[in-house]
Amino acid sequence: MSYFVTGATGFVGRYLVSRLLERKGTVHVLVRKDSQKKFDAIAKKMGWDPKRVVVVHGDMTAVKCGVSAAQLKSLTGKVKHFFHLAAIYDLTADAASQRSANIDGTRNALDLAAAIGAGCFHHTSSIAAAGLYPGVFREDMFDEAEGLDDPYLATKHESEGLVRKEKRIKWRIYRPGMVVGHSQTGEIDKIDGPYYFFTLIKKLREMLPQWMPTLGIEGGRINIVPVDYVVNAMDHIAHKPKLDGHCFHLTDPEPMRVGEVLNCFARAGHAPEMTMRIDARMFAFVPSGIRAAVGNLPPVRRFVGMLLRDFKIPKETLKFITYPTRFDNREAERALRGSGISVPPLESYAWRLWDYWERHLDPDLFVDRSLKGKVKGKVVVITGGSSGIGLSTAQRVAEAGAITIIVARGQEELFKARDEMKKAGGKVFAYTADLSDMADCDRLIATVLKEHGHVDVLINNAGRSIRRSIELSYDRFHDFERTMQLNYFGSLRLIMGFMPSMTHRRRGHIINISSIGVLANSPRFSAYVASKAALDAFSRCAQGELSGKGISFTTINMPLVKTPMIAPTKMYESVPTLTPEEAADLVVKGIIERPSRIATRLGIFASVINAVAPKAYEVVMSTAFELFPDSAAAKGDKAALRGESQPSNEQIAFAALMRGVHW
Repeated sequence: MSYFVTGATGFVGRYLVSRLLERKGTVHVLVRKDSQKKFDAIAKKMGWDPKRVVVVHGDMTAVKCGVSAAQLKSLTGKVKHFFHLAAIYDLTADAASQRSANIDGTRNALDLAAAIGAGCFHHTSSIAAAGLYPGVFREDMFDEAEGLDDPYLATKHESEGLVRKEKRIKWRIYRPGMVVGHSQTGEIDKIDGPYYFFTLIKKLREMLPQWMPTLGIEGGRINIVPVDYVVNAMDHIAHKPKLDGHCFHLTDPEPMRVGEVLNCFARAGHAPEMTMRIDARMFAFVPSGIRAAVGNLPPVRRFVGMLLRDFKIPKETLKFITYPTRFDNREAERALRGSGISVPPLESYAWRLWDYWERHLDPDLFVDRSLKGKVKGKVVVITGGSSGIGLSTAQRVAEAGAITIIVARGQEELFKARDEMKKAGGKVFAYTADLSDMADCDRLIATVLKEHGHVDVLINNAGRSIRRSIELSYDRFHDFERTMQLNYFGSLRLIMGFMPSMTHRRRGHIINISSIGVLANSPRFSAYVASKAALDAFSRCAQGELSGKGISFTTINMPLVKTPMIAPTKMYESVPTLTPEEAADLVVKGIIERPSRIATRLGIFASVINAVAPKAYEVVMSTAFELFPDSAAAKGDKAALRGESQPSNEQIAFAALMRGVHW
């Protein structure tokens, strides 16, 4: 017995070929010449016998699939079963490509099968041929299909129609449901169908504990079948006599609703389930014109588009959330009776599908998360780059291949840092500037743009911190002026100076080193926290204006770091702090991931408590204020500075409990 298979390199096709090889006979497979390497790799992986799998070079878009006259002659009268699987199974493909592959390809396959006198033409259609028919669609129904506006649905319907009109050869039609991975191995070759929602489920798992109930959708019933069921059923039915001219629904007789499917995969991925599910069909009472008008509003379109991009969900899939069609599969069940072939429950193999996706297909696996991948050849400006966090960050980005520009006031220390990084192979430039002087900021901006053309990443790290209570600041208004001048106005001047070239190029990244104090509202840091909070607020406002132009803002609410800036406060020598290298790790995280904010859990918790119970939080802060007195440096007592007492056990314990917060 001899077989001919189109689409043998496709996902379903490769499993069908393996299944046919369990029977006697030769399997001829249509392969484009430029796909020979792909075929060879698949044949090796699947363990096909090269003596029994014969390659026939051709092209589905050509007349009679581009098979040569010599090959036609050698195949004539030898092929008993012609399996046609080659098609585009992709909702996001353009209409022209789908028409060429699905309709023209089927027409050419029929002509080829007729030319070689094939015994039976087995056409792999799809439940998509029913369109969006509202109700139960039987296997003997075809012309009743509705809602065929979508190119995928339309081409699957029309290609099946060609087979139904065929008079030259016998035929059988198979309409599989939504095909997912192998129920025993989980293997699949691409993201499609329910897999589009796996990224969303994974993000929920990362954000929330598994036990937390969430709100979800219910939707219509989605018919999911594993690939091994589909090929086993096709193989069995194809070899059963007296079934020519019939159509078979290879579907799940008890399909689950969208919400149930998502929860099934949520359990498989250890993510929180959608406990309360809203049926999306409840919005059907809203007139379609109003729904379309709201959906076309620019803010709505941008918001929906952003969510779909983040979750890797094609817009074309949304229409299937309220999928209205059920499928009667009595013909298929009758043909499979006694074979032991049936659809396994999704719950029994969902974990295998999830595991395979997470190990092999998760889009995050293919994202270059290395610092080198983000900054190599890019211009990165780091203020305060001669020591502490700035120096550690500069060393990391220089090592990763960035054109690193470090800025600081002190020339000697700055040039020493530059020379050491250059000696290590980095491409590093150093510019002195007093960023509290607006004229000096402008000079720096002009110099950098003249010599480097643009800036890709600006890291506003230089800053001034003052730890002094308000009562000791009555006659020190300049404390507030100094911190605002450097921490806010200096940083803002650089942002405004480099931003025009960023917006023109439609890409750029601003990273502002803020403080955990902005979230915790630390006492004695009113001048410092206010200046950092001003920059945070500016960044939040700017994000709304510039995110659409490819500009990202990242605020890092840095916890206490052991740098020269905190040296005057001797108490910090006895409390937990980050090293500059650990702080640089947070900056590197910001460069790679580009989040809006990076903060510690304690900082976020403090912010939430302050918002929810401000009076209770005030008590905690007041206690901390009384527990930690002003330093001798803050009091201006030079004599006391030399003999400043060591922190008490209570102070150390409190600082350890509130790790990273400035006191």
